[in-house]
Amino acid sequence: MDYKALGLVAGIEIHQQLDTKEKLFCHCSTTLREIGEHKGEFSRYLRATVSEMGEIDRAAKEEMKSDRMFQYYAYDTTCLVENDEEPPAPMNDEALSICLTIGKMFGMTPVPQVHTMRKLVIDGSNTSGFQRTALVAFSGALPDGGQIETICLEEEAAQRVKDEVFSLDRLGIPLIEITTAPCMHTPEDVQKVAEYIGMVLRSTGKVKRGLGTIRQDVNISIAAGARVEIKGVQELDLIAEVVRREVQRQQNLLAIRDELKKRGASVDATAGIEVTALFKDTRSTVLKKAKKIHAIVLKGFAGLVGREIQPERRLGSEMSDYAKKCGVGGIFHTDELPAYGVTAEEVALLRSHMHAGEQDCIILVAGANEKQASCAISQVITRARIALSEKAVPEETRKMLESGSTAYMRPLPGAARMYPETDVLPVVIDARRWDAVNIPELLTAKAERFVATFGIEKNYALQLAASEKLPLFERAIQEGIKPKLAVFTILSTTTELRRDGVDVAKISDQAYLDTWHAVESGKAAREAIPDLLRSIAAGTTFSEALGALAPAVSREELERIVRKIIADRRDFIAQKGKGALGPLMGVVMAEVRGSVDGKVVSEILKKEIDAAITPE
Repeated sequence: MDYKALGLVAGIEIHQQLDTKEKLFCHCSTTLREIGEHKGEFSRYLRATVSEMGEIDRAAKEEMKSDRMFQYYAYDTTCLVENDEEPPAPMNDEALSICLTIGKMFGMTPVPQVHTMRKLVIDGSNTSGFQRTALVAFSGALPDGGQIETICLEEEAAQRVKDEVFSLDRLGIPLIEITTAPCMHTPEDVQKVAEYIGMVLRSTGKVKRGLGTIRQDVNISIAAGARVEIKGVQELDLIAEVVRREVQRQQNLLAIRDELKKRGASVDATAGIEVTALFKDTRSTVLKKAKKIHAIVLKGFAGLVGREIQPERRLGSEMSDYAKKCGVGGIFHTDELPAYGVTAEEVALLRSHMHAGEQDCIILVAGANEKQASCAISQVITRARIALSEKAVPEETRKMLESGSTAYMRPLPGAARMYPETDVLPVVIDARRWDAVNIPELLTAKAERFVATFGIEKNYALQLAASEKLPLFERAIQEGIKPKLAVFTILSTTTELRRDGVDVAKISDQAYLDTWHAVESGKAAREAIPDLLRSIAAGTTFSEALGALAPAVSREELERIVRKIIADRRDFIAQKGKGALGPLMGVVMAEVRGSVDGKVVSEILKKEIDAAITPE
């Protein structure tokens, strides 16, 4: 695609959990818990509040279309603040300091006072019905000329367990939100900027690592389309694909609009009727269970409701997303029927009953009651009218699906979403505090230093700088471990062990250090490292793992072992010549069981093989 010609404009919001001991507005631990460990449960209904301007946010209105009771799991590491039964504590100063450090790394300007606001959120992810958030810094620079607009400090949302059930262990973990300007114009630009910001965040050594600790929201529009926010892109490698698919979706929606206009298509808001009786003998499980079935004829929509707008997504999928806000499971439409237990005879009867022509598409919704069915068909009508309008691409918030396509969540929020937090005092950021903020070394600069100082190969240096084991490497250097020994273990040995099914997460940093010191002091050979780490991961102590190795072998004893092995395999050596070195290395190393350095074995073995094949 020619993204420049399409007028692609994109920006990103990166949400990263900060690695602090305590949560943002209470003294609870930021450690995540297993679901089965929860000590209590409670339930809440959440409703939107009116802003200071007397308005209810449009995104909140959408969430209120169905009454939902949310259930929460509480732990012995959560408190009444997470339950929204106690006022918040003062803002976590450690988290604020990390945000100021990151702001300074981007050359930003801090706000004179940090004021906490409430952001209306009633999707169940916050027990209070709002998320606390505070602007910390603004106006920063990216290397390619792009701009960071703002940095905010906010509390992490509760983790969804399933459906309307949430876990409170994550709620309140300090979260930095970095928002860029809409300064990117290709999918690759967006991914490149996300990678750079992620690298800066990791350079602080003060952010959490692992799946779910960082999320990217991508804002995308094309010239004839509209701004769409895609939430929750967790995999960096998918960002460019998400942008490509959103551009594709907006283009296809515009093409569908143009086709609908050519056909003279129309949507009559009064044309929805109840058709429950038509399906009293149906074999469709969904329709059979429904108490009320409603239908609407979309004039001129035939073939377009079922048209693909993204991989695995159609215009009908968009209508279904809107209908689901009322609590139904989805929709049926005649572009895909007969199917799902609905017969051709039932489709023909429905078309006749609705007076629908061949160019028309009929939408069916099945509800548990009249209110639900009416709400769902009204939502379908709303989305169909959007498809036909000049603004065929609605401004909305969408969620990323596993493949990189997206689904509708809610309208974009407006200004009515934010209002002041009255329970948290402002925090002053004066010149003295700002001047005292130290900027850490970037991981890219650190990798370059590793290459220059330690002679580490560039790719290894880059991997090491991005590794969670970077602090272990730096500690090893401080303790006198050879850099290449530590790097090879961290990046290669552990990878091989992981492929063999070894849970390397069970190996402590101290166990790595003990292993390296044993190699450096001659108590174990370099070749013994995999066996030592494998034993430690299985639950043995370092001392036990080291004791299980063969006792140290002297050079004289090693020479006797080698000569015996060669004497027993003279025919093999005569046949292979110097080519016997490799196979016999394995035999000798198995005999000494990692107690001798492989270089020493190779040296003696080569000498003895040469002697065996050289005539006297």
